[in-house]
Amino acid sequence: MTHITIDGERFLIDGEPTYKGASFRGWPVEGLLMNVRMVQATFDDTNPETRDRWAYPDTGVWDPERNVREFLAAMPEYRDHGILAVTLNFQGGNPNRYDRHQPWINTAFTAQGEFKPDYLDRMRRVIEGLDRLGMVAILGVFYFGQDEHLTDEAAVLCALDNAIHWVLDQGYGNVLIEVNNECDVPRYEHEILQPQRVHELIERAKGITKGGRRLLVGTSFKGNSIPTENVVAVSDFLLIHGNGVLDPNRIAQMVGETRQVPGYRPMPILFNEDDHFDFDKEWNNFVAAVSRYASWGYLECGENNYHDGHQSPPVQWGLNTERKRDFARLAREMTG
Repeated sequence: MTHITIDGERFLIDGEPTYKGASFRGWPVEGLLMNVRMVQATFDDTNPETRDRWAYPDTGVWDPERNVREFLAAMPEYRDHGILAVTLNFQGGNPNRYDRHQPWINTAFTAQGEFKPDYLDRMRRVIEGLDRLGMVAILGVFYFGQDEHLTDEAAVLCALDNAIHWVLDQGYGNVLIEVNNECDVPRYEHEILQPQRVHELIERAKGITKGGRRLLVGTSFKGNSIPTENVVAVSDFLLIHGNGVLDPNRIAQMVGETRQVPGYRPMPILFNEDDHFDFDKEWNNFVAAVSRYASWGYLECGENNYHDGHQSPPVQWGLNTERKRDFARLAREMTG
């Protein structure tokens, strides 16, 4: 099985630093974790009023099983280009770009925080498929726009506990936990998922063990935001986002500011969501992150659900557009 560990600012897979010996334009790449946001790998909408939005054009129906199959079939090509991690989420992400209204229901949890068996099975197949390729899941538990389907704080705690216990019980070594996506977006219904208290969930997740083993845990912040001191103090790694950042120099600056947060000690810094590209240019957000020894993650929303993006079902998961291929080429060049 694939095992992800941390040594200072470096990620190790199966005891060896990632991209061993690799550098790009003189900047070290060894120990970084290039990634892609693919949170809809396990998507299913149980709202009958919105489910038809995601129908495949060739069949006229939405099929969550086909979605998983096609996702798994595409992953070897990403791995061949040096992508070692994929961001997933038990409550997905916004399938309609940045639409504030989210009537669809895409969540692995019941209102009380128990697992839905079909959703859990899809997640099992995805994580195990990544494992077979030597890849890592950055596994999110909660997402704004879906957390309101959990009745109360007790249900949030139950869902988190179930998620952590499940990963440990399955013996997965290729999982990093992202408690929630963009904890500082002011749309989370439950206070414990908001920045002032989310460190409680990080600590709770770290406190769950099996056979002396615990998971590596953090949470992410919205585009152009810096992690808060309470989160930095308890996290194993720090997740920041590049959405809304048009100037690559700001990406580099964000990494420096993150390292200056009181309580910071050497740990990995990852962008695991950025929707700015310019992969053909010498200086872009991807390059800027690497220049400051931070991993970078590609978010492709796309303009057309079935042709461009990773975020809007139905997804064509492969490198089927020129922009996806430009990203993959640059990732391969960086990682060797």
